[in-house]
Amino acid sequence: MNHVTGHRLAAVLGVVLGLLALPPARAAADGANSAVVIMYHRFGEDKYPSTNIRLEQIDAHIRELTNGKYTVWPVRKIVETLRAGERLPDRTVGISIDDGFVSVATEAWPRFRKAGLPFTLFTATDYHDQPIRGYLAWDQIREMAKDPLVDFGHHSASHAHMADGSADAARAEIDKAFKAWEEKTGRRPVLFAYPFGEAGGGIIDIVREAGFAAAFGQHSGAIGPDLFKSDTERFYLPRFAFNENWGGEKRFRQTVNAVALPIADITPDDPLVAAPNPPAVGFTLARPVGNIGNIVCHSSHQGTGKIERLGESRIEVRYDKPFPKGRTRVNCTLPAPKDMDKNGGDGRWYWFGRQFYVR
Repeated sequence: MNHVTGHRLAAVLGVVLGLLALPPARAAADGANSAVVIMYHRFGEDKYPSTNIRLEQIDAHIRELTNGKYTVWPVRKIVETLRAGERLPDRTVGISIDDGFVSVATEAWPRFRKAGLPFTLFTATDYHDQPIRGYLAWDQIREMAKDPLVDFGHHSASHAHMADGSADAARAEIDKAFKAWEEKTGRRPVLFAYPFGEAGGGIIDIVREAGFAAAFGQHSGAIGPDLFKSDTERFYLPRFAFNENWGGEKRFRQTVNAVALPIADITPDDPLVAAPNPPAVGFTLARPVGNIGNIVCHSSHQGTGKIERLGESRIEVRYDKPFPKGRTRVNCTLPAPKDMDKNGGDGRWYWFGRQFYVR
């Protein structure tokens, strides 16, 4: 049972306990001031289903994004707007692509260009010096850079597991990639995406000190102004990842309609898990969002966690078993008020996610 299915069952119990209704004005405000950033890797490369999106799937995604309900902005513009404390349009969406495979140029770029949709390509620079395994060459990147719909982000030099390495190694990765971008394109990316979505252990601080405007992981969730009140959160922003198994139209609509859960005081503040393990996951709701008894938090390895509510606004999530080595994702969702979905859809969800890493 996935976290949304389990969530629906828990929501029924929450209704029995009584709903603390969110005022319509607040619901509209929350929905109109958050964004979803989506992430792809390969396009039409059926040999790699875990990182590939089928062409019929990406075509369906583009049809959804161009049906008039959404505002698709460059990821950089979303970040700049939230940093400035300005409001976003309702259902703002940003498109990102990681790693820079050739199918970005041959399949994705023509489709997004025809639809007038901007996107940001996060790519590790070493891959383009001697293009192998289907990566773009620098000549292709320079050609794409002529298109105003295309922006580029920093993704390290070698796509290293940065959370496993030293601080000096992380700084060297960032500096080497900056040098390559400036020499090959005359550009200096202002956004960063962690390879494999892995951060923590001081890596977030190093990325912040390098002068980026924001940085992204690979955990699910919507982005709102509350995440920009914390330097830590601004440098570990969520993105919804899509591949063949998770690229269906229903899931796509569900995710691009997600709303940022207004939260603060997220614990642990470091996504690198050492001790204790399992970590004490928790957050405080920055303002009322309805019946918080309906919040469900689902772990990628242990299923639904035990929710402990402390007072009116603090949520603690408890898991019985230690997180295994590698990546563990936790998703916390809460049904949004029905009047937030004015288009008669399947309902919208507040959505917060975090990826943890165990060396």
